[in-house]
Amino acid sequence: MFRGLCLFLAGISSWALALDRATFAGGCFWCMEPPFEKVAGVKDAVSGYAGGTKDKPKYEEVSAGTTGHTESVQVIYDSKIVSYEKLLEVFWRSMDPTDSAGQFVDRGTQYRPAIFYENKKQKIAAEKSMAELQKSGKFKKPIVVEITKLMKFFPAEDYHQDFYKKNSVRYHEYRAHSGRDAFLDNVWGKDGH
Repeated sequence: MFRGLCLFLAGISSWALALDRATFAGGCFWCMEPPFEKVAGVKDAVSGYAGGTKDKPKYEEVSAGTTGHTESVQVIYDSKIVSYEKLLEVFWRSMDPTDSAGQFVDRGTQYRPAIFYENKKQKIAAEKSMAELQKSGKFKKPIVVEITKLMKFFPAEDYHQDFYKKNSVRYHEYRAHSGRDAFLDNVWGKDGH
């Protein structure tokens, strides 16, 4: 029985080790979780904070713009099912890559768009993807998304996690009134994002 338990635990450990992470910021993290969680191979999208200097920041501090962090999502995914490049496509189609001062009604560096890479392969893929988007002519303005090394990611408070599921009406009202949906529909079409 002990051997069976060890094999079971080893299997869980191997499964957990096989998962990869990707971290993105595209304004309000409530709006960035759903696009990723719909992708086959994505196990979770966790709302949190990245890119700042304060250890273990709280929502009130981040939203006040005093920590240097930006609202982000950390995507946990199986790279055997979905590639990092596919996640980059989802990212570009979920926010406005031409606005470095925030996203839609959310203004300030705490809502700036960013790709936080964890290794050289992610950095190269992010830079290539951004260059391709710029060349595509999809946007008249320059693409201004920050591509920077992830130092630390701090999960947000529990009430922010899966907000779109827990508070569906409030979430949909926020998305509609923020201008995000209208912008994405205009750029990518209703089914393109």
